[in-house]
Amino acid sequence: MTEPRSSNGLSPLRTRAARPRRAIWLVALAVCAALIGVLAAQPRIERLYFRQAGAEDTATLRLATQVLRGALERTQALPALIADRQILHQTLAEPENEGLVPFTNEMLRQAALSLEVSDIYVMDLSGRTIATSNYRSDTSFLGRSFSFRPYFSDALSAGLGRFHALGTTSGQRGYFFAAPVIDNTEVLGVVAVKLSLDGFEEAWAESASTIIVTDVNNVVFLSDRPDWHFRTIAPLPDAAVEQITLTRQYPVERLRPLSLGTEPLDPDLGFGLDLLEVGDERFVSQTALIAAAGWRVSILTPTGPATQQAWTTVLLLWLVIVIAGLILAAVLGRRARLIERLAAEQSLAALLEARVTERTAALKSEVEERRATEERLRATQKELVQAGKLAALGSMSAALSHEFNQPLAAVKSYAENAGTFLDRGRSTEARENIERISGMADRMASISKHLRNFARRPQDRTGPVALTQVVDDALELMQPRLRAVDVHYDRPPAEIWARGGPVRLQQVVVNLLGNALDAMAGMEPQRIEIILTGGESSEIAVRDFGPGLSQDALEQAFDPFFTTKDPGQGLGLGLSISYNIVRDFGGQLAVTNHPQGGAVFRIVLEAAAPAPAEVAAQ
Repeated sequence: MTEPRSSNGLSPLRTRAARPRRAIWLVALAVCAALIGVLAAQPRIERLYFRQAGAEDTATLRLATQVLRGALERTQALPALIADRQILHQTLAEPENEGLVPFTNEMLRQAALSLEVSDIYVMDLSGRTIATSNYRSDTSFLGRSFSFRPYFSDALSAGLGRFHALGTTSGQRGYFFAAPVIDNTEVLGVVAVKLSLDGFEEAWAESASTIIVTDVNNVVFLSDRPDWHFRTIAPLPDAAVEQITLTRQYPVERLRPLSLGTEPLDPDLGFGLDLLEVGDERFVSQTALIAAAGWRVSILTPTGPATQQAWTTVLLLWLVIVIAGLILAAVLGRRARLIERLAAEQSLAALLEARVTERTAALKSEVEERRATEERLRATQKELVQAGKLAALGSMSAALSHEFNQPLAAVKSYAENAGTFLDRGRSTEARENIERISGMADRMASISKHLRNFARRPQDRTGPVALTQVVDDALELMQPRLRAVDVHYDRPPAEIWARGGPVRLQQVVVNLLGNALDAMAGMEPQRIEIILTGGESSEIAVRDFGPGLSQDALEQAFDPFFTTKDPGQGLGLGLSISYNIVRDFGGQLAVTNHPQGGAVFRIVLEAAAPAPAEVAAQ
């Protein structure tokens, strides 16, 4: 058999084998282009991770701002409260009283400890400290004058002073609040409270990000980077330097600017994030305000992890692209080899065709035989299934015959006796036999009903239900347990109808009555109140006069397996089942505590028109 040739002298299969080889070169070029494209996209990917890193630190910034704001707001009210103490009035009036001043110092020390502030001190009108909580310290404020601090003059002029600065005596940074000490209308002096801020920096240091707090002059007042303290993020005007020097707010020699460079991070998207360069470090910066203090709280998220994630992503994309290209090249190479193998095997096709033809003929007869065998198996299976059905039917017929033979024999006997009694004019005995015949008929109808129910699953339905009858039946069922209980029930003169199922609704009422009895176990006297009302909606209320339910029990009353009874006295399913039954009716089951004691369970159902002659399906 000769292999066909194309116009260029090659077989069609070999011509097709050359196409995958060209495609492999195209795949290689596409992979290179994709790798270059991913590399070009690296800055965008990096900025995406920058935004993600900044967004993750937004909650930290919000928390740090709220904690600072809360501490300042809490401390702000303290000076005015402390200034009202009479002992301060006496101390300012008698600053040389050697028995009074030590007592005032100790009182201020105890107040500072309990209020968790750094220092509390009292100054006279000249600004000289006459009593302080740190009187035991080597850096005690006693005798020192702080008239140069703005919080002192603001307290005297405006009634409230506030200022943040580095302590000139203690060397510790703090936020100062001050208020005047007034006796009637006379200003005697000023009391100041210093809040230490070092603890906030200690908490911030546990985070990988850096938090800085700058004031209105762009001076870094707080930071978990000690080397940034009192550095500036912008050049200071001469007036600001003069004011800082005058108030001794910061050490002027440390007011050196940081080397900063900033640019918005995707300004078109409006994320409120900036890229910040501080020397050789890069951060993602975002800022919140504390308006009362004039502070800007900024969190600086290092960009190193985000940059590393971006390069990791780029490398992963490169790896995916290279692997995909290798897989595609392998597939194309395999396809070329398969085509070449087909060309080599094509010469053997003629020989194989002859052998296949022979083998096909042999297989046809074998297939026909197996097909016939399968058909016989299917017929046998059908016969077995039919035999099983007949056996089941015979069993059911035997059971049905046994169940019906006894009532039929009794009916025949009672009918013959009734005829004899009628012949003798004994109509009373004849009527009794006829009633027994009716009872036997009811029994056979019940048997038939059971068989029919066995054959199909009955569905629960709802319809108009007479609520007074439901309550009457429930009371009759519970009569043995209610004999020793005072049941107060004013039965409505007119029937009240609602949508539901009588038997299941009766089950709910019986369950509520049983729970009421259990709630009053061991109490004397025992009383249950039942109220039945109608209108736009129909309601059955069952109230017991027990101890009522706790708040937790009210919230979990209808949860499965929740019970307030002792172990072994119930599974906690009754109210849960009742709740679902009422909900199936489209109603509600609720429980509250009565203002005068006890629990009240209310069944609220949709009102319904009176039922026709037939009873609503259960």
